[in-house]
Amino acid sequence: MTGVELHHGAATDVGLVREVNEDAFLVAPPVFVVADGMGGHDRGDIASAIVVEEFRRLADAGYDPARGPAVVAATLLGAQARIAAYDAAQRAQGARDFHAGTTAVVALLIEQSGEPKWLLANLGDSRVYKYNHGRLEQVSVDHSLVQDLVDAGTIIASDALVHPERHVITRALGGSGSTDADYFVLPLSAAERLVLCSDGVSGMIDDQHIEGILAAAEDPRDAADQMVAAAVAAGGKDNATAVVVDVVGLAAETPYDSERQRVSLEEKLGALP
Repeated sequence: MTGVELHHGAATDVGLVREVNEDAFLVAPPVFVVADGMGGHDRGDIASAIVVEEFRRLADAGYDPARGPAVVAATLLGAQARIAAYDAAQRAQGARDFHAGTTAVVALLIEQSGEPKWLLANLGDSRVYKYNHGRLEQVSVDHSLVQDLVDAGTIIASDALVHPERHVITRALGGSGSTDADYFVLPLSAAERLVLCSDGVSGMIDDQHIEGILAAAEDPRDAADQMVAAAVAAGGKDNATAVVVDVVGLAAETPYDSERQRVSLEEKLGALP
């Protein structure tokens, strides 16, 4: 597959209400993941960590870019099996009705007709957005009760933001719900910037706010930091995580080094001697 140069940033925060950050993320180009653990005392943080571990293994081992959906599906199934085994072990030790769970949103590069493209997959209400030519657009569709109600015409989108059951998820890894992900393929030209985030971001700041941050922040690291900071400033009612990925072009001979780029920027601004 033709090399693609990607610049990226990621940030996460426990927020102002939760005691534990049950979100997890992976930045392992060309594989990116955000997972939002559910369950509280049932250790959603373990479930989200398992998802990240499984995709880290995929990134480290490499994958056939022509088999993207099958590769992602197999990785999600592997994560589901590990979460189920963890649940069973906890119940065997006396934790009755123990069910860890997590959402997952994934972006990775694949190849179709000899060209690199984005493959996006989601389970639950963590989201993936594309940002192109100054416009933000949600690509994923939330797997949630309120989204089902919106789709059925029972409520309108603005009602979903304050609905008492807005956090009820209809698909997720772990538990007995559906574990079938939705898949989307995008040409790189259609998404100069991707955003993966947990609902601790999208549930606290609206799309217009996110769009404004992306428009103002050229560096994806700054964009991720500012999105999470804005979600916390808006109330921080949940863990907040964002991953921002920019498609720069064909890969250069020298790989992108985010730390080196940050130091270089500080030197240019006079922050370092």
